[in-house]
Amino acid sequence: MRLRTIGLISTLVLGLLVAALSAEAQQAGKIPRIGFLGNSSPSSDAIRIEAFRQGLRELGYVEGKNIVIEYRYAEGKLDRLPNLAAELVHLKVDVIVGRGTRAVRAAQSATSTIPIVMASVADAVRSGLVASLARPGGNITGLTSIMPELAGKRLELLKEIVPKVSRVAFLTLAGRGAGRLMVKEAQDAGQSIGVQIQPLVVKGPEEFESAFSAMVRERVEALVIQPFFVGGLGHGRRIADLAIKNRLLTISDQSQFANEGGLISYGPDVVNLTRRAASYVDKILKGANPARLPVEQPKRFKMVINLKTAKKLVLEIPPSILYRADKVIR
Repeated sequence: MRLRTIGLISTLVLGLLVAALSAEAQQAGKIPRIGFLGNSSPSSDAIRIEAFRQGLRELGYVEGKNIVIEYRYAEGKLDRLPNLAAELVHLKVDVIVGRGTRAVRAAQSATSTIPIVMASVADAVRSGLVASLARPGGNITGLTSIMPELAGKRLELLKEIVPKVSRVAFLTLAGRGAGRLMVKEAQDAGQSIGVQIQPLVVKGPEEFESAFSAMVRERVEALVIQPFFVGGLGHGRRIADLAIKNRLLTISDQSQFANEGGLISYGPDVVNLTRRAASYVDKILKGANPARLPVEQPKRFKMVINLKTAKKLVLEIPPSILYRADKVIR
């Protein structure tokens, strides 16, 4: 009887051990699933998506082989973001990567447990996404582009091209978000160099024409464009064409804006930021707590000048600016 009892106990212990080892093996073989949430479309985000994939490959992750990425795009329709974020949560992804402040905010509202990586937001702290750069707290970390703080530099570039510039419009999207911070930074910076900043708030692309009519009436000389219109909504070329038609100098954070006909772009290298987001995904998958992963600020900045646009505006770009440019479109 005693031998039978010992045998039963041994069998039970062995069974539990095998089950534990089997579960551990299954867990070890589990392929991580990443949710990627973006404001724009796959086509307008193609370069940044490829940069993210490259960042993953550099860390040993190959999409479709040892990692799965679930893509969700709002296609410029921001009211879709909450449902798209909820879809990713329902799929029980291991990490959500958000491209843009509004995408990250939607993910934040959808989950307080799944780690969220910012692939680039304008101001992570003042947007209320993290408690501080050093210790984010909560389930969000990643990269902030500090775009609002660069407002003064962009105004100085406009003044360097046309020293008499004094009235500058700022095209921004209605509602709460990064746009408000950017306008405030531009207004503060403008006061110190004698430039008046006039916010032009639109609800969407359908109001571009009326916004430019208002600029003409107000005798605005230059225009700063919120980057979301370029990278998020994909309307950089349309805005650039309207600006040329109305003979306005233009500048934006997004380097692609100059590629699409804008006069000048200056800001963080957002493609590099998106690539760097992969390193945060890697750390989190290996067990890092997002609350304790410091938020990274950009280390690379990019200036692009479009001389074709300058010619259409009958502008002479100073050699000092051309010398500093990372790219000149001729």
